[in-house]
Amino acid sequence: MSRENHRIAVLVLEGAKPLDVGIPAQVFSSRPGMPYEVRVCGAAPGPVTGGDGLSYHVADGLEALERADTIFIPGYREPATTDPPAAVVGALLAAHERGTRLAAISTGAFALAATSLLDGKRATTHWHYTKILAERHPLVRVDENVLFVDEGGVLTSAGAASGIDLCLHLVRRDHGVALSNRVARRLVAAPYRSGGQAQYVPRSVPEPLGDVFASTREWALKHLDEPLTLEALARNARVSARTFSRRFVEDTGYTPMQWVLRARVDLARELLERTDLAVGQIADRVGLGTAANLRLHFQRILGTSPTEYRHTFSA
Repeated sequence: MSRENHRIAVLVLEGAKPLDVGIPAQVFSSRPGMPYEVRVCGAAPGPVTGGDGLSYHVADGLEALERADTIFIPGYREPATTDPPAAVVGALLAAHERGTRLAAISTGAFALAATSLLDGKRATTHWHYTKILAERHPLVRVDENVLFVDEGGVLTSAGAASGIDLCLHLVRRDHGVALSNRVARRLVAAPYRSGGQAQYVPRSVPEPLGDVFASTREWALKHLDEPLTLEALARNARVSARTFSRRFVEDTGYTPMQWVLRARVDLARELLERTDLAVGQIADRVGLGTAANLRLHFQRILGTSPTEYRHTFSA
């Protein structure tokens, strides 16, 4: 898309999150050397109640989408229980038919999924909502372990910071690396983070009350450096291995050994951030044995290496 003044529309829905709205407006803001123009619109002109105690006053309604080359759908509050208005869904579908590119930031993926345009495609959203998105829209192939997904005409991203990555990706896609790097410097942002890099979700610490096998999970977290088998976990929980496995999956969405592996990687992340221990020492402390084994699982689960993770997140 080399044509100048690529038109960006930022669609503000009820409960829109301020940072999510501001990211595309800031990245693509009209200024010398930027071949974009931005309009912020809503389902109708006028006031829109936002999230986090803020509200918006938009000059344009859905007619602004008719002139857009790319439409951004920022995240909004209560996506699990709030459906976008039918007029919004219709306008997005019509825009897609015209060849307009649709991009969702964070929970904006729920509005995009409501159009069915994500059916059969990979998509992501904020890690807190990935399972809910998959439940509400089972035809969407939800990937919780990426920062953003580019499916050509429809794109989705994880939390707010991932919206910056998505926007820079689109600048790169439209106009190349030089302009993207210039925008990144203006934003004081990393010029490139791969969409395949993982969301850094919180550690898998169990809730103190009401969780099935919470005490066993607590125990396991204190013994990650030891051999932890399904049988050992079941023995701690005082149930059969079969019962433990079945109920554990129902409660967490992971098999016991998947959960143990992720807990070990989570602890490795913490040690990489807070200590100067060598990768091999960390691997031993978290029960993964060798540096090579830690690198293997880090790459598979987080899409990055322990060294790169430490470089990014160490104090």
